[in-house]
Amino acid sequence: MSIRHGLLALLERGPMYGYQLRAAFEESTGATWPLNIGQVYTTLSRLERDGLVRPLPENDGGQRPYQLTDLGRAEITVWFVTPISRTDRPRDELAIKLALALTTPGVDVRAVVQTQRTSTIQTLQELTRLKNRSDKPSDLSWRLILDAMVFQAEAEVRWLDHCEASLLRHQPSALTPTPAPEGADTDDRTEANR
Repeated sequence: MSIRHGLLALLERGPMYGYQLRAAFEESTGATWPLNIGQVYTTLSRLERDGLVRPLPENDGGQRPYQLTDLGRAEITVWFVTPISRTDRPRDELAIKLALALTTPGVDVRAVVQTQRTSTIQTLQELTRLKNRSDKPSDLSWRLILDAMVFQAEAEVRWLDHCEASLLRHQPSALTPTPAPEGADTDDRTEANR
């Protein structure tokens, strides 16, 4: 998530100071991703440095609102019309974990897959409960975010099923823990896999 672009989009509504931006961000996203106030002010400083926002005089309460500049408005317009590249996404920790589990002695890959599947299904159930709690039109942005999270969780479960089936087809022995090197302490690893 680009906090930079999120703040610019919010400032398109009008000048706001940091706490207002955080509240507006959380309201717009249904507080799905809480925003650290320090991150808001750090990002505002960078946006000011880059000429995308300008600070306004402090109000009576001592807060300094920020206003979008023409350059900032152009930046947010480009962001809205530019597709998000899936190749620019952060590393997928689960994919890395499974890849390393396959090559690390003593790791029960089946347990790793099953533990993750159970966790993801629990998350999916909770997201579905949250989604069913509200159907007010004002909650549309929050419901769309929940839909995205539900679809991602469903896709993760399907991918885990695919991983397990692929392992069975291509490397049946990969589902059985490989022995740990002689003298290695496996107690910690065994506990971590439970």
